[in-house]
Amino acid sequence: MPHYLQQVAYSREGWEALVANPQNRIEAVRPAIEKLGGKIESAWFSFGDYDVVVITDMPDNVSATAIAMAFAAGGACKSVHTTPLITADEAMQALKKARECGYRPAGAKKRAA
Repeated sequence: MPHYLQQVAYSREGWEALVANPQNRIEAVRPAIEKLGGKIESAWFSFGDYDVVVITDMPDNVSATAIAMAFAAGGACKSVHTTPLITADEAMQALKKARECGYRPAGAKKRAA
């Protein structure tokens, strides 16, 4: 199943609600992710631009997008960022295809054969 990095930053209202009523939001979102056919592989609260980082296994891009939309629509998040993840083997396959695809940047000189 494809993997996705979900990064969430809470809004002021989201933090206000969590401080007033502390709860493990990782466990709170698990059923919604599972209803879409996915699972949480790992999750952390974090410092920095994002407050929560979750690695999910989702059946497809549509399902990954759906959970991101649900997070964003709830109003407790000021930012939701989803990044599709690929394995090292997939990256190697992509690198080989990139090498062979024939793309040349604008203004590039044709390579000698």
